[in-house]
Amino acid sequence: MSEIVIIDSGQLALSLRLPKLGMPEILSFGREPAEADPLFEIERSSRVNGMDIAVPSSVLLPTGGMGFFGWPAISGHRGGHDFVAQFGGWTVLREGNHTVLKGIDAVAKLGLAIKLTAHDAGLISMATELSNLGDVDYQLDRCMAATFLAPAGDVQVMSFTGMWGREFQTRRELLGNGTWVQESRRGRTSHDRFPMLFIESEAQIFGVTLGWSGNHQLVIDRTDDGQRLVHLGELFEPGEIVLKPGDSYRSPVAYAGADSQDFHAFVRDELTYWPGGKMSPRPVTLNTWEGNYFDHQMDSLKAQATAAAELGIERFVLDDGWFGKRDNDTTSLGDWDIDPRKYPDGLKPLVDHVTGLGMQFGIWFEPEMVNPVSELYKAHPDWALTIEGRPILESRTQLVLDLTRAEVSDYLFAKIDAVLANHAVSYVKWDMNRDLTHAGGCDGKAKIAAQTRAVYALMDRVRAAHPDVEIESCASGGGRIDYGALARTHRVWTSDCTDALERLEIQRGASVFVPPEILGSHISASPNHQTGRRHTLAFRALVALAYHLGVELNPLELTDEERSELKVYIETYKRLRELFHAPDAAFRLEPIDGRYVWGAASDEKIVLIVAQGPQMVGEQPALLKLPESVTRFGGTWSIASVLPAEPEFIRISEGQKRLLSGEVSFSLEAAGLSGLPLPMLKPESALLLELTPFKGGKTHG
Repeated sequence: MSEIVIIDSGQLALSLRLPKLGMPEILSFGREPAEADPLFEIERSSRVNGMDIAVPSSVLLPTGGMGFFGWPAISGHRGGHDFVAQFGGWTVLREGNHTVLKGIDAVAKLGLAIKLTAHDAGLISMATELSNLGDVDYQLDRCMAATFLAPAGDVQVMSFTGMWGREFQTRRELLGNGTWVQESRRGRTSHDRFPMLFIESEAQIFGVTLGWSGNHQLVIDRTDDGQRLVHLGELFEPGEIVLKPGDSYRSPVAYAGADSQDFHAFVRDELTYWPGGKMSPRPVTLNTWEGNYFDHQMDSLKAQATAAAELGIERFVLDDGWFGKRDNDTTSLGDWDIDPRKYPDGLKPLVDHVTGLGMQFGIWFEPEMVNPVSELYKAHPDWALTIEGRPILESRTQLVLDLTRAEVSDYLFAKIDAVLANHAVSYVKWDMNRDLTHAGGCDGKAKIAAQTRAVYALMDRVRAAHPDVEIESCASGGGRIDYGALARTHRVWTSDCTDALERLEIQRGASVFVPPEILGSHISASPNHQTGRRHTLAFRALVALAYHLGVELNPLELTDEERSELKVYIETYKRLRELFHAPDAAFRLEPIDGRYVWGAASDEKIVLIVAQGPQMVGEQPALLKLPESVTRFGGTWSIASVLPAEPEFIRISEGQKRLLSGEVSFSLEAAGLSGLPLPMLKPESALLLELTPFKGGKTHG
């Protein structure tokens, strides 16, 4: 019988049959593995004018030209020759939870290694390595990282789109008979085409994502028998990947998981490496951007730090404007020297003041960019990615530095290292504020693939030199949120839009693949700086509370009443963050009539955040049915506390008042089957409920 290879993570299992010639055939992909069976040896006949030998269509990384007529996952050539690839002679190497399948194409002189890993968190990952075994250059046009199998029948794909300030907008569509394609050519993860999908059918639900921050493509191709192959990989510019004899191309890593909890566990336990080996409680952060912009005044910043410490804030991050002659966004990127006009004695007096208050100090960099109005560009205009003879295209008055050149990367590392080595910096906000266009190197060839790897290398170098410094990934907000970036960072700035109403949908979408403690969410000023909307402090705070909480305003501009109220929410976050950020604790419900519900649960406490976005259409709000991940704890519970102290209800009954005051006890089973009869909230308001096990006493049911 043929050799059967099974990759089983406990939550997902991928079963493969290795042929003598051809790509590994996918026998099954789902909760249960497919064990060896004589049925797998039976060749499937084709139609009369089809191929005379069986050509499986459900295979890993299919190649074209030899009877497979679908979308090829690997393609390339040698000056027009060797344009067909057909691998065989498969060998299997197992080491722990890793399995490597190796095949050779002796005709085209190519080698292929497929690395599959069953992760403890329940994910299966896949990556490919293609090697040129010939003596002539091989141009690689496409090499997907992975292929996963989706079932036949009605299949819905959930993807994410958006724009600056409106990231992670969820879209669902029913797959048709054709090929579904998503491609991004922005040179970063993007705001509009995130490399993340969930595939849903009556028989199966699973998610896939690509750990890559550059150009990418996701393709869902329908096979002859109605199943679907889901391909994920890097997207190359023309001629970008040319393998010299002996060279290899290594793809990014693609991941598949059964549900959000498995993806969250993987990020927490395996992907993100924390200083000291363990995530510390996520500190409440003050970021200075919206409170100051480029107006850096030492006395004011010190006073803001003092006020922040009094509020209970634990990390102070100095944003853009501290370097060069940076008085606006048109100048000085690349000139990473402390501005002596704003900081005549350097940054140390501010850093010492912040750390003396017991807070961590963080600082903003945008290493990958340069302003044409800068000392760096004046000295080295050739360091920018451009194409000779083409217009120099600026975006946000910025150009992109060619980090693939050693002298550029060395310069940037030296500048970053000088700040981190000479100051007590615990945190770097690493920003990236433009898409890549006309990204050619000094040799005139496309550089986006190499640039992405060079960014990773610079991040890795900074982390190796400063292992105790955490890094936040920011790219015009949420433009670089993916598992490639998360392998090197500890937090993502979810969106530049801090409007709480917009954040409801942004954070709901982002939390499908990213755990809440990784997603930065800040309480900003009212009116909001991006939208002009006015919201209560309670609404702004509760929308941010379950994530990595921060403050994005000048605390000196708060009234005494606002300061007291903000302290309550910061104290509440500190009291609840262990639960909010605990493994398998977080949950979220699908919005109903503009009502968003999320929270966290343990056998000792359940925290519910209920937020009403737009005004409801229904006459009454739907009963709030708790999910199985919450009701599994069982028992009788009651509501122990409510924030804000005076919620904004449209109308509330006497029974609802008793429920929210803790007078009514109820079973979690009933809360799951029938639901909690909560009052209707006013639009753009929110409510926090804390549920605790009922200890006895008078009961109303």
